[in-house]
Amino acid sequence: MVKLYEGKTKDVYSLENGNVLLKFKDDCTGKDGKFDPGENSVGLTIEGIGRANLATSVYYFELLHKAGVKTHYVSANLDEATMEVLPAECFGKAQGGGGLEVICRLVATGSFIRRYGEYIKDGTPIPQGYVECTFKNDAKGDPLVTSEGLEVLGVMSREMFEEMKAKTLKITKIVADDLKSIGLDLWDIKFEFGYNNGEVLLIDEIASGNMRVYRDGTIVDPVELTKLINNR
Repeated sequence: MVKLYEGKTKDVYSLENGNVLLKFKDDCTGKDGKFDPGENSVGLTIEGIGRANLATSVYYFELLHKAGVKTHYVSANLDEATMEVLPAECFGKAQGGGGLEVICRLVATGSFIRRYGEYIKDGTPIPQGYVECTFKNDAKGDPLVTSEGLEVLGVMSREMFEEMKAKTLKITKIVADDLKSIGLDLWDIKFEFGYNNGEVLLIDEIASGNMRVYRDGTIVDPVELTKLINNR
């Protein structure tokens, strides 16, 4: 194997068969020893969290496969905390952890309220789902970008965006329905997409730290959420 990239929570290797291996680590983003998925640097290590996050991703990737949604997932080894995936080109400039982030909102909250709070109340449901994209750029505050902007900038065609949007809504509904089955409410979720042979694919992971989930009106901590998903 050849190491391609060393990330905050995963290392990436190329395999001889042309696929890619993701090695999940126990390092977590956070600050002052407290786990926070919104932070951009490693703040602590939680023993076993890498395998737990991998187990969550495998669960949802296999659930999507049963629903006919193609992703980059090939296989996983939970003992070694590794996942084999198809190679995929990222949308946008992926150097230094950049690229494109796709958010689907089922409830108005967080940065959505900070931007549009004079038009909508925090906690307002968005039954149809609202999809928006941001460039992963800490220095610029992860700027929003429209489908027209993505086309003008040469990141993706309008057709690719519509395909990505449709898949985002479908995947979000599958995850939300699954969480609902164990008494949890999905408010929003973040994804990353890439393309392989011209086809748009869900890539990276589906982790608890990438979704905002509530139970009986109270937000569920990502570490606790991971346990609830994996230990049902």
